[in-house]
Amino acid sequence: MTISANTEFEVVIGIEVHCQLKTQSKLFCPSANAFGDQPNTLVSPVNLALPGALPVLNKEAVRLAILAGLALNCDIRQYSVFSRKNYFYPDLPKGYQISQFDKPICEDGYLDIDVEGVQKRIGITRIHMEEDAGKLLHQGADSIEGATHSLVDLNRAGTPLIEIVSEPDIRSAKEARLYVESLKQIVQHLGVCDGNMEEGSLRADANVSIRPMGDSEFGTRAEIKNVNSFRSLERAIQVEVKRQKALILAGEKVVQETRNYDEATQTTTSLRGKEEAHDYRYFPEPDLPPLIVSDEQLQRCKEELPELPKIKMKRYKDEYGFSDHECKVLMGDVALDAYFRSAVGCVKKSDPKRLIKWIVGDLNALLKDKKQDFSSTTLSFQRCAEICDAIEEGKISGKMAKSVFEASFSSDSSLEMLIEGLGGGQISDSSELENIVLSILKQNEDVVAKIKAGKTNSANFLMGQVMKETKGRAKPDAVRQMILDTVDTL
Repeated sequence: MTISANTEFEVVIGIEVHCQLKTQSKLFCPSANAFGDQPNTLVSPVNLALPGALPVLNKEAVRLAILAGLALNCDIRQYSVFSRKNYFYPDLPKGYQISQFDKPICEDGYLDIDVEGVQKRIGITRIHMEEDAGKLLHQGADSIEGATHSLVDLNRAGTPLIEIVSEPDIRSAKEARLYVESLKQIVQHLGVCDGNMEEGSLRADANVSIRPMGDSEFGTRAEIKNVNSFRSLERAIQVEVKRQKALILAGEKVVQETRNYDEATQTTTSLRGKEEAHDYRYFPEPDLPPLIVSDEQLQRCKEELPELPKIKMKRYKDEYGFSDHECKVLMGDVALDAYFRSAVGCVKKSDPKRLIKWIVGDLNALLKDKKQDFSSTTLSFQRCAEICDAIEEGKISGKMAKSVFEASFSSDSSLEMLIEGLGGGQISDSSELENIVLSILKQNEDVVAKIKAGKTNSANFLMGQVMKETKGRAKPDAVRQMILDTVDTL
């Protein structure tokens, strides 16, 4: 096919996602699987590659890998093999990585994503287990470009990973982002991975190529390595597609290679030539026997599989009437979702719809102000349910509830004592409220005149004054109606 300036191209993308498994220890040794410790302190003879040190497989990592495979509709291989992937890099002390090659633990799966209301199925070729390498800390520049030297931190060496490899079924940067976002939701709600992209717990490599529209043969691909945010993934693909189009239209060829994405310059730059499988000289790991998954172990994992995000979202919408935004917030924060599910089991008067508005709204904002999150908050879900019930029962107003929530962070007193300490519950004595309303009206005769002239929205100002006078203890709807009724009698 002749290439011209008018040639339309199709983008072809495959994604490799590395998920760090939520285990206490590393994949082949007892070193802690943690983040943020001093460099080179979470190490052992195994991941330092000291002579005679032998790997021992982490059983919990196997369980988590199986759960991920089941959630992604994979066939679970009950006989899989670990192999040595040989390459030389400063953060890889052994000179090889223990991974899986031709016999991975999971194969032939898929993930359905929603693209502008249309469901699209992305095939998953395989999920294999492997250990992570260490980390190079580039010095003298913000990234590898321009760095003068690098320091090696082996804390991450040996960290258990699964690599989820998609088929080249993705056709745009937006689809790639949706795919990785959906994967992140799934592994988080499974408890397989915390999904923290900033810490490198979830990283994506994008294999990008283009071809003239209608061609069946794939173009030459470039791999964009270790993109650690959804926005960066989308932009990196867009930048790389633009680069490849410019090369082809100029009569040049795309080189198969690994490239780095630079957020600051919005460019991709060459790192190294792309290796093929034979370049890594894979061979079975002699220090590990084949991994056998028994029928009983596989059945246990199937029974442990929790409700997946897509199913949970549908249930929330059907049963509770939640909005798309509310569902998105819940699915984006596993701890928040767990907090809500615990609280909804405790409420007696409030319904889930009102409960979720408080949790994702005012309570979520309070937590951020206090630099807390739903996994570590000092405000229990039982207290949250109590407060929402009190609002529903008319014991406190919505405005006062904010103060009660605030006070609950630093007090374990009963709800009744907290409310009393804040000036008491909602005013139930109508004569007391009538006196306050009448006083406010007399102080604002100009506003009363506007209401009499038909500008009833002016009642909102008076309502604010009453709420201020009662310190939020009056019911707003009742106050507004009382204002309008009283104005009619003046």
